[in-house]
Amino acid sequence: MNESDRELSAMVQELWDNDVNRLKPGKDYRISLQGKAGDTMLAYDGSDGAASPLFIFVDENIFKKETFLAFISLLDNYESDTGEPEVVTPEEEAENHKFLDAIVETQTMKIVHRYLVQKQLSPQNTKDFKQQLYRIWFELYARKGSSRPDSSGFEHVFVGETRGGRTVIGFHNWIQLYLQEKLGHIDYKGYSVNANSPQPDEEKHILALQFSWKNGIKPKGSIFIGVSPEFEFALYTLCFLTSPNERVKVSFSVYELEIVCHHYNQKHIGTTYPVLVKYLTN
Repeated sequence: MNESDRELSAMVQELWDNDVNRLKPGKDYRISLQGKAGDTMLAYDGSDGAASPLFIFVDENIFKKETFLAFISLLDNYESDTGEPEVVTPEEEAENHKFLDAIVETQTMKIVHRYLVQKQLSPQNTKDFKQQLYRIWFELYARKGSSRPDSSGFEHVFVGETRGGRTVIGFHNWIQLYLQEKLGHIDYKGYSVNANSPQPDEEKHILALQFSWKNGIKPKGSIFIGVSPEFEFALYTLCFLTSPNERVKVSFSVYELEIVCHHYNQKHIGTTYPVLVKYLTN
């Protein structure tokens, strides 16, 4: 691990330690991993390694917390098909700002803001910082193959999109996964592992998986489970602004991860998600 990775890991550990709204596996929620998903090439052939849903239960009282409430209100504001231009209504714009207002008040976002100011990567003024976050996450841009603004970092990462009706792209958030599964729009098809990745664990906060959403397939996705919206927002913003690399190595708690972060025009998040490298032993 190089010096910048070590420094980033220390920051992420601090975010983790201050994520007071994180759910506890087995207490606040329970998942059922079931079988291993089929090969990504076979995903479109209807193979299924899980007969039951991924989530057994989630204590939905957690969703009444301010940041969760503000986050969930954003999930229905998007047109999932890439190529379909997004129209942001004044109400939706207000919801975006309400979400940012809620998260910048959390300890995790305050820690990240302080660090980014110190590194001269973000403005000190909170209002200006929120404008920077808005640009990174909510400003629309045209995704590949589209001539009109049809996507944003937030939509891609947290809500999910479909390409050509058959393939799910993005969709790296457990709250959206849980809510869509509850509505019957998600069919969990099992966990994903390759020769080098560790076995998933129902008590851990990260999972690689395969699922279908609406009529599309996500052959392999990777998500945090049970973390708060502010933790993910803080972590991904941190990686986006501090590292020009598309893969950033971080170690914290019991996890060694790579955070994949693709920039779009250096101004917006194209995609970002965690990849489990290994579990750390004490």
